[in-house]
Amino acid sequence: MKQLEILFGVSGGIAAYKSAMVVSRLVQQGLGVTVVMTAAATELIAPKTFEALSGRSVQTSIFHTDLIHAHIEPARDADLFCIAPATANILAKAAHGIADDLLSTLILSFEGTLLFAPAMNTAMWNKPSVQRNVRQLVEDGALMIGPASGRLSCGETGVGRMVEPEQIVAEIIRLTASSNSH
Repeated sequence: MKQLEILFGVSGGIAAYKSAMVVSRLVQQGLGVTVVMTAAATELIAPKTFEALSGRSVQTSIFHTDLIHAHIEPARDADLFCIAPATANILAKAAHGIADDLLSTLILSFEGTLLFAPAMNTAMWNKPSVQRNVRQLVEDGALMIGPASGRLSCGETGVGRMVEPEQIVAEIIRLTASSNSH
């Protein structure tokens, strides 16, 4: 049986540090993980961290890569695409079909299960525009995990925390197990 492939998008939220734990645990579970990062995400956590954990090069740009069709190739090989953290920005781009960086372009070219793990301040999460974008993505077939309630990086408490790495890993395993059994 072929190794399951996960495309893992990291957008520019402080919860990106939790994503390193998700990638590490997925690899430990025997899954192949290819990480794609936005420019903002690389300001919060180094791509080298994900390269060390995944054993693969991290994609950060459509243009600075050895892939000829970087905007579609990683999406073709993946069984599931998880974006964690999913910021308000990447949720808006995905909901409206905006493709202005590698991560948002791959979201458009991916045809399988899309799993978003939102993470943002409570005020942002509660904005009608963000809620509309989430509803649109779910209506379009995307899945959401979280956000959770708790202490946020800004020191406030409320809804907006990215769910814990163990929950994301468990959901990816569940989703890939059910799609792999067909």
